[in-house]
Amino acid sequence: MTESRRITDVATLKAFGHPLRMRLYGALKLRGTATASQLVDDLDDGTAVSLVSYHLRKLAEHGLIEPAEQAGDGRERWWQAAQEALRFDSADFRGSPEGAAAHASLSRVIDNERRDRYHQFLEQRPGWREEWQDAHDASDFIARLTPAELKELSAELHATVLRYVEHGKAADPAGDAEDRETVALHLYAFPVRG
Repeated sequence: MTESRRITDVATLKAFGHPLRMRLYGALKLRGTATASQLVDDLDDGTAVSLVSYHLRKLAEHGLIEPAEQAGDGRERWWQAAQEALRFDSADFRGSPEGAAAHASLSRVIDNERRDRYHQFLEQRPGWREEWQDAHDASDFIARLTPAELKELSAELHATVLRYVEHGKAADPAGDAEDRETVALHLYAFPVRG
């Protein structure tokens, strides 16, 4: 698995922009490795294993996921994300109307997926321990910045988040597993008018 991949071609952008494929990719990132059958169980919405297998193959065709080595009888195919992180920069698609439209479409699908995850947490919040209920955050800030300052702020936020990501990876699973959960952190920073 590579550390990060910057997507610069429209075909891969479109392939990833399918809502089911994005959900499957996200489920693989959470699980580490999984089979189509396990991912169907995660979806819990009646999606057929054959449809999930088809979309997994499409993700693999674009190098977004890859076969994973797993012990077992070999009858089921195991998958994993092919990279730790994906990056989609609007600048890479600005020169092409098709690319710009695909980037905008993918951005909306990503936003919908993130919103759905947050709404799911809000619905399930009473089932979390009080410490987790109190630790969650939903903040909103307004700042007057230049483009350079916004880029600097984003870089600083990313560096801080990545420090915690690495700390979580290095933590002893036996030592504090009971208090450690997977946390979704979404950052948005964009200019507004009006």
